[in-house]
Amino acid sequence: MEARGLKTVRSDWANTLLVCKKCSKKIGGGFGPKGKTGLAKALRAELDVAKGRKGSLGIIEVKCLGVCPKGAVTVVNGAAPGEWLLVREGLPIAAVAAELGLGAAPDKGIARD
Repeated sequence: MEARGLKTVRSDWANTLLVCKKCSKKIGGGFGPKGKTGLAKALRAELDVAKGRKGSLGIIEVKCLGVCPKGAVTVVNGAAPGEWLLVREGLPIAAVAAELGLGAAPDKGIARD
């Protein structure tokens, strides 16, 4: 049932990640084999997630989350919105995915504030 003026749209996402685009831009990407890939794009490639609402996971780049760490990117996991992650530049993407609960064992380099 829809409220007047509101409509729902279905998504296949099991979870949503918000990645700060401004942080990624400040560090010039910082991820991937050459260190020039943005975190969102590197995570999509690592986890084999398609863009759009038909993927299994939503990885959304947002303008600014207001934390602005030096040499890191701010990430908000929709499954744990009370804990924002600061992902250090150059950290292996597999370690980032693991820390977010989307991959294998976690690695060092992710700060929780």
